[in-house]
Amino acid sequence: MPGCYATAITLGLAPGLADILFEPHDIVSVLSVGYSGAGRTLKSNLLASEALGSASAYGVGGIHRHTPEIEQNLRHATGRTVSINFTPVLVPMSRGILAVNTAKLLPGVTASQVRSAYEKAYDTEAFVQLLPDGQFPATASVVGANTCLVGIAVDEHAGRAVIVTAIDNMVKGTAGAAIQSLNIALGLPEQTGLNVNGVAP
Repeated sequence: MPGCYATAITLGLAPGLADILFEPHDIVSVLSVGYSGAGRTLKSNLLASEALGSASAYGVGGIHRHTPEIEQNLRHATGRTVSINFTPVLVPMSRGILAVNTAKLLPGVTASQVRSAYEKAYDTEAFVQLLPDGQFPATASVVGANTCLVGIAVDEHAGRAVIVTAIDNMVKGTAGAAIQSLNIALGLPEQTGLNVNGVAP
């Protein structure tokens, strides 16, 4: 079962990688993470009292312990080997992850092709909501929900797709996904016991 970082990144990148729209070895993901997503180990620089009013990157330079899990999850979801530059940034919020994922577009790929890939992947998914063009998610919109919100754009100047995802790491980050998987395994409605719509904090 993928963890919260792998979930936020995979849901952001899988459709474009699976449809062979993105270069698989030029992927950058920067995640704004609430205190609850920074692990259980006591570190003075990651304490809420020290971080209030501040943001700080950690696990920088490809050394974060979840990088192999993220690459493995993307490979499993898309059938493609990928390499990713992943940087989490601790921000002053108690929970939630906002992932800004960018990937180099393959030659000739258009914005409409990117949009179509995400519509095809997520139109029937109860827990993944693709936002309209020009709209991007906020973590406050998914608090308490097992939902991932996805906003996409194409940076024509840089030739990159930009996919922004928001999840509640305390729900969609494994706990809610475990219940969702159990529902599927038991033949129950996928949404049983899970909240689709976020509750503002």
